[in-house]
Amino acid sequence: MNRRDFLKTVGISAAGLAIASKLPGLALAAADAPSAAQRKATVYFTRDISPAGLRKMYGLVNQPLRGKVAVKLHTGEPNGPNIVPVPWVKELLNDVPNATVVETNTFYQGPRLTTAGHREVLRTNGWDFCTVDIMDEDGDVMLPVPGGKWFTEISMGRNLTSYDSMLVLTHFKGHAMGGFGGSLKNIAIGCASGAIGKKQLHQNGDNMWGHSGERFMEHMGEAGKAIQAHFGPAMTYINVMRNMSVDCDCAGTGAAPVTTPDIGILASTDILAIDQASVDLLYALPADQRKDLVERIESRQGLRQLSYMDEMGMGSRQYNLVSVD
Repeated sequence: MNRRDFLKTVGISAAGLAIASKLPGLALAAADAPSAAQRKATVYFTRDISPAGLRKMYGLVNQPLRGKVAVKLHTGEPNGPNIVPVPWVKELLNDVPNATVVETNTFYQGPRLTTAGHREVLRTNGWDFCTVDIMDEDGDVMLPVPGGKWFTEISMGRNLTSYDSMLVLTHFKGHAMGGFGGSLKNIAIGCASGAIGKKQLHQNGDNMWGHSGERFMEHMGEAGKAIQAHFGPAMTYINVMRNMSVDCDCAGTGAAPVTTPDIGILASTDILAIDQASVDLLYALPADQRKDLVERIESRQGLRQLSYMDEMGMGSRQYNLVSVD
């Protein structure tokens, strides 16, 4: 692989982010190498989209996990076609000691609005092989938002506080309101309680949104900040860039057909770096392959997720992309 092809593969954002690689046989010119001050995060990348690839990536970033581990993922609407496959997660959990899959109920109408309905969907989708903690089943807990502009605290599922660390296992895809759903969306919306927290995040003053915008991205950023502040460094992140519809897994079987090719699996201990790298890889695709998902992101002002996480001090937009293939 030559340097031009590599840069086309990993991409460089419009903001001119520094991206380096440790691909075997590839040497960047000295003038292209990032300075020490720019080497703020490592994002691992593999094109091996398989259970083995997923387990490999977990092994590279599992160091922060300790004690009781919450595994936050989207378990999907009934028979949803695009979620991270259940057999893959089953294999992965063999590698994660003292782990529990965690979810919360929804704010929108549907079978996962109630705990009873949610548990039926879990059975339908095959998640009954393990314990799934619906964290708001028994109520809420208010987590403070350090430095929040819109919130001083946000309501999360009460059982969140039962865990010592969190593995954020994310199916990266589009989203009706957020533009894209990466690691931030997975924890921000995914851990907020259905009855209260999700309403907080979707509310603009006294009005509920029917669309999206920068303020919604900032709400998500503040919810993510609350969770990050709660767990401290005991969090790690994996994004699976596979079956990327423009719609979230919340859409279930109604999700728009996938028009974006699979890219790979990313892993990092930095939430901003992994979401930034995922977006950069998407934008590096040929225009005809990326256009639907990019249009979804930009029409919702979804890139504000990244800049607001940066402003909130949640991680680094500058990273080294390290291929492990």
